[in-house]
Amino acid sequence: MSTETQLNQGTIQKVSQEYYIPIAVNAFLLDRKAQNLATGTLVFYQVKLSLFLAFCDTQVIKTLDELTPDSIRQYLFNLESSGHNAGGIHACFRTLRTFLYWWEREYELEGWRNPIRKVKAPKLAQEPLQPVSRDDFESILVTCEKHTWHGARDRAILLTLLDSGLRASELTALNLTDLESSTGTLEVRQGKGRKPRVTFVGSVTRKAIRQWLKYRGGETGALFTTREGERLTYWGLRQIVRRRAEQAGVVEPGLHDFRRAFCLAQLQAGVPETTIARLMGHTTTQLIARYAKQTGSDLRQLYYSPLDGDDF
Repeated sequence: MSTETQLNQGTIQKVSQEYYIPIAVNAFLLDRKAQNLATGTLVFYQVKLSLFLAFCDTQVIKTLDELTPDSIRQYLFNLESSGHNAGGIHACFRTLRTFLYWWEREYELEGWRNPIRKVKAPKLAQEPLQPVSRDDFESILVTCEKHTWHGARDRAILLTLLDSGLRASELTALNLTDLESSTGTLEVRQGKGRKPRVTFVGSVTRKAIRQWLKYRGGETGALFTTREGERLTYWGLRQIVRRRAEQAGVVEPGLHDFRRAFCLAQLQAGVPETTIARLMGHTTTQLIARYAKQTGSDLRQLYYSPLDGDDF
């Protein structure tokens, strides 16, 4: 066998491996990891692409040149049939599009046409996102006895969530040194996209945090901990909210519902959208509009009749 033939076969083998979908996905995830993306972002990519890999297995699609626009549409349809909501399907589409565009740029293999270029993104209804209601929040807060270890901690956590606009992962990542108690400044060292920022809490929340610190102690480390002194996890935070909602007899709010309540409160107080975006860790005001999309009850509370008070 000539050297030229061996080189040609080696090139064919390399191309074949590059086209092989599991290898391509692993290469993409390695690239994302090398870019030092946040752990939550990496997990997001892994979870969404695992759904795509599972679909390819059922359809016996092994290489990217076997992937067609129709098979991508079938993938999206299967997601809907298996119970994924519109937001989840859209997230899967965005992830697949990011992966395929990356692969296209990375390898630039002649003759391959990116099939997702012919697939329209699924429509995503812009439903108003419900915040945690004031009544539900107050009912949940009542279950937190401020003079007990768990009560003081949970009260401080709930107030901080509503008062700061922090994401759940940002709250659990806080250290004691990230809080300036005299001003209520919270330093977010690694927000979404690893972007640092500051946000704030008011006097009520600062008082609750000081009460919690009487039980926690002044040791360095995580601001919010478990009874064993370990950093509170995302799932531990969800369990706290779930348990307190059950005790209060109200529907469990999502962790993101506190963020929208914070956003709406800032808007109603007249805070500029650019300032709200910075407090919440957004680079633009585009997402503020989604958080602030008002429901009928929101509009009714803010509505002012120009005719009331006049005698016609």
